[in-house]
Amino acid sequence: MSYDTDPRLLRAFLAVAEELHFTRAAARLYVAQQALSRDIRRLERELGAALFVRTTRQVALTADGARLLPLARRVLAAHDELAATFRSAPERPLLVDVGVPIGTAHGVLEAARERVPDSCELVARFHSGLTGAAAEVAAGRLDVSFGRIAALPPAVRAGLEHQPVRLEPMAVLLREDHPLAARPAVALAELAGETLYAAAGNPQTAEWTDLAERLFTGRGIATAEPFPEIEGSQEFVRMVRKRGWSVLASVEFIEVPGMVLRPLVDPVPLSPVSMVWRRGLRHPGLDALRAAARELAEQQDWLALPGSDWWLPEGDARVMGVRG
Repeated sequence: MSYDTDPRLLRAFLAVAEELHFTRAAARLYVAQQALSRDIRRLERELGAALFVRTTRQVALTADGARLLPLARRVLAAHDELAATFRSAPERPLLVDVGVPIGTAHGVLEAARERVPDSCELVARFHSGLTGAAAEVAAGRLDVSFGRIAALPPAVRAGLEHQPVRLEPMAVLLREDHPLAARPAVALAELAGETLYAAAGNPQTAEWTDLAERLFTGRGIATAEPFPEIEGSQEFVRMVRKRGWSVLASVEFIEVPGMVLRPLVDPVPLSPVSMVWRRGLRHPGLDALRAAARELAEQQDWLALPGSDWWLPEGDARVMGVRG
């Protein structure tokens, strides 16, 4: 390897080697795919070796590429350590909205915290929905949030980047004495005639209410009347129990005494969860969050479809890269 190899070329190589996909690698580096391809070709010329085998269906490392991978990681780690040592000011804390201290977003945050040094602070915030959080992200008062990005207005989405994280199966929260509570799972058809709370009336969670209304349409399921925003898990539990609501939820949800959570089936409705951040944001904490999200999605099959009988709006499927 040339001693003056540009670290940018090694970062390009590392991104493609880890993603094994040029489009995803380009998105990860915030560069055009053509520019990424040029950098890879330049590095291959400098090294005098082909690093990838490219076909129309896949990208794979060559033997030389596999040999370079651990070396590139060590070189870039040393480069980053050098830069961090002489950085004039520490990185500011990254503000990460996770909604509630359980579930998908919180799991990604906890995994990312294990990846960063103590000097890199990831601070949790607890907004109730992506619609409200996206405005805070765009204004710079938040850095990262999670949720259903397909429902955001195009003008808002234009200022954001996103990474699909999970196709989360949906569930229903029922009173213990509800006739369907004894079932291990509840078929959507069995909810015909029921009224479910889906956060109608809360402008912060408009994306969730919209998803619920799309799911309920044509199935005889009603959305509970609009109700003012409920702040905090404790107040949510109090109101749900007091008003006797059945609640549309996800399979990971807060515990509510006297109520049970049952997965929905026939079909399995999916809640699309993306990690969302301000376009152009650079921060080592963001890199750690993206890596943690990819790792968890792979380990736990978060982006796998549940067989052939599932439901997801067409626009969400496109945004999440779902084909089927």
